[in-house]
Amino acid sequence: MGLSMVGLRLSLKHRYFLLLCVAVGAILAYQLTRHRLDGRITSRVEGLRANSSQFTLEGAPFRILGGSIHYFRVPRAYWEDRLLKMKACGLNTVTTYVPWNLHEPERGAFHFEDQLDLESYLRLAASLGLWVILRPGPYICAEWDLGGLPSWLLRDPNMKLRTTYPRFTDAVNSFFNQLIKKVVPHQYSKGGPIIAVQVENEYGSYAKDGEYMPFIKEALLSRGITELLLTSDNKEGLKRGGVKGALETINFQKLNMNDIKYLDGIQPYRPKMVMEYWSGWFDLWGDLHHVFTAEDMVDVVTEILKLDMSINLYMFHGGTNFGFMSGAFAVGMPAPKPMVTSYDYDAPLSEAGDYTTKYHLLRNVFSRYHAQPLPELPSHQGRRAYQPVVIQQHLSLWDSLHFTDKPLKSERPVNMENLPVNNNNGQSYGYTLYETPITSEGTLNSKNNIRDRALGKQTLSLLVENCGRVNYGNTLDEQRKGLVGDIELNRRPLRDFLIRSLDMKPGFVNSLEYSSHWMSTRQRPTFPSFFQARLYVNSSPKDTFIKLPGWSKGVVFINGKNLGRYWSIGPQQTLYVPGPWLHRGDNQIVVFEEQETDGKIQFTSSPDYGMAVDVQ
Repeated sequence: MGLSMVGLRLSLKHRYFLLLCVAVGAILAYQLTRHRLDGRITSRVEGLRANSSQFTLEGAPFRILGGSIHYFRVPRAYWEDRLLKMKACGLNTVTTYVPWNLHEPERGAFHFEDQLDLESYLRLAASLGLWVILRPGPYICAEWDLGGLPSWLLRDPNMKLRTTYPRFTDAVNSFFNQLIKKVVPHQYSKGGPIIAVQVENEYGSYAKDGEYMPFIKEALLSRGITELLLTSDNKEGLKRGGVKGALETINFQKLNMNDIKYLDGIQPYRPKMVMEYWSGWFDLWGDLHHVFTAEDMVDVVTEILKLDMSINLYMFHGGTNFGFMSGAFAVGMPAPKPMVTSYDYDAPLSEAGDYTTKYHLLRNVFSRYHAQPLPELPSHQGRRAYQPVVIQQHLSLWDSLHFTDKPLKSERPVNMENLPVNNNNGQSYGYTLYETPITSEGTLNSKNNIRDRALGKQTLSLLVENCGRVNYGNTLDEQRKGLVGDIELNRRPLRDFLIRSLDMKPGFVNSLEYSSHWMSTRQRPTFPSFFQARLYVNSSPKDTFIKLPGWSKGVVFINGKNLGRYWSIGPQQTLYVPGPWLHRGDNQIVVFEEQETDGKIQFTSSPDYGMAVDVQ
């Protein structure tokens, strides 16, 4: 009996040992599998280095095959889909900007949640085996309003953006205090995906202050950034855009060997990288839709790789300038032209995440630089052309004004940014209504003080829209909107203004539902007006595009979310509606229209970006 008991004890101990071994083995297998799947390196000693003609990672040669996807331009529900499609194309690195104006819309009020949850985006990239190059600005260009700088900076009449002007550097320090502490734990040296960080953005094309780039570099280092630092400029910008201690990279679309030689000359025996290889181009309202042929693009990419260079495709997937966030272009133009809402960019992955000819050709090229077969292509997202809906009721702009903040009474006009709204941060986006009494007819002279567009009534009500602040060039300090000076009638400046902010935030748009002034479509609308309709979805919601051929200019909101501007002058003729922003049952659509409507909202399963023209 004693022998049996001993045998039983040994048997139990043996089982426990076996179970322990199995458990440890499972954990080790999980860790090994996780590291193999996500591309992470288990032992981290030396991150990305640029000490020779090739990048190295952990001392081994490493080529960056990158692409830009901006988390703030893609519905969060689609982050994983877009990154998986990037991985399946053969890319190993995602690059993203960080938009200061979204993360700090009011001074001291920071937002890093939901659509702006940068840390979740970084963790997601890591889990999918993608490295990250972070481009935290503070200026990002990106065809984004004011290049990502918050408009409340312009409340200071002496503001000098992108310089060491104290009030600008104070604001940058405050923002970086919040941003960088969230980024630091996601660096390569801490086990995260960030292998490099960019210092500012294309400063060589601005270069107003020789102390500015060293300030931004130190702002990063002093807050714990330890990974490789980079700068990014076009050929001309390389002459003034660098900063000691950061690797210079180049931006272009068409390959010029003299540009590569120039980069090699100023930075010999260092890795060469195209930080922005422009896969397409942006569009402006009133212009044509720009395309860059797939064959031409792939030819250049192939040559870049043959030169043993690293590359980042700008953009790999452009996404959408939802809301009022698109910028404006002013270089070589008498007046700025605003960017369209779509940021499709003619990129390899379309605005709605579709594969394109560019994607498939690139995948073929990049596959040659991988020892293992590329992942299978993720399945295509479904699309649906819903039946047209008819407007049910309309609400005059004038009947919506009691839902706005208390109007400002002012002897003189006040520009948007200096209005006492949004906790004294001014108005950033949307429209501003200026009303003033006039006692006679006559000649109205704006003296170029309307920024950007105004609609007037006989009582002289001027509805002024910010169509988008310039995002590139030397006029950033001049991007105040609204009425920025006097308006004259018969050569006499008008006085005694009543000014209302119409930034059309979700709270305002949602409150309109409770107005008692909505009118049925039997009554002819006045303009501008809000128009309401309902889209009934009887199954799982799918992506779609809104089309408004019988409308003129305005903004579309669906379930309170701002899809962006539409404008009949084109080129863009559709607005992207992400399926995750819809739900089963009734979906509320509100359209703010400035001038005309046929009372119908149409849907299509494919986008219409207008008549195309090759990028020159």
